[in-house]
Amino acid sequence: MQVCLNGARGADDGVAVPLSPGALATAAAEAVAAGALDVHVHPKTPCGEDSVAPRAVAATLEAVRAAVTVTVGVTTGAWAEPDPAARVARVREWTVLPDHASVNWHEPGAEDLARVLLDRGVGVEAGIWSGTDGAARFAASPLGPRVLRVLAEVTDHDPATAVDTAQDLLADIGDAHGRPVLLHGEEGGTWPVLALATRLGLARRVGLEDTLHLPDGRRAGSNAELVAAALGR
Repeated sequence: MQVCLNGARGADDGVAVPLSPGALATAAAEAVAAGALDVHVHPKTPCGEDSVAPRAVAATLEAVRAAVTVTVGVTTGAWAEPDPAARVARVREWTVLPDHASVNWHEPGAEDLARVLLDRGVGVEAGIWSGTDGAARFAASPLGPRVLRVLAEVTDHDPATAVDTAQDLLADIGDAHGRPVLLHGEEGGTWPVLALATRLGLARRVGLEDTLHLPDGRRAGSNAELVAAALGR
């Protein structure tokens, strides 16, 4: 079970969403105590914006690793640095390396970015989003067999259709170059897709990046509460 601590959310999403390195460290420790075995985090600027800048990444990783001993990964989403060349340059400048980083395969420059990460010894989560050409691009990629896993991301937020969308996405991904698949949903699709991943025996994730609510619709008070609910604790 991976915990996704904050995502692109900000202060407007409530005090439960951790933004600073210290808050992320505390949230990670609580989530791991609840059963999470891997952490995915979005490092932030002091203003709360997602960042791939070396200083932001280092501060977050150092704080989280001081609190947990599980593997820790970060985002490289294009919204954190829209220019593909600049994003690659930022990653080359990282002074503290995560265990893994997600690369959204439909985004411009994805393969160049993944290659730099792999060359630096960072595991790559190949983010394949529903509703994009990411699956086709990944299927044709020579880097496919080298990634750590495929992150199958269901962007359909409707609980009535998210499972069907997830099944279509998995069919599009196919054998995923033989790599493990982590399946997850977002917002209203989070819990139905998590249940599907459980039935299929796939890796799963949950956290405040994906949903602010527990299965019964109540507002989640923490990432740890979401992890506990996902694991039935």
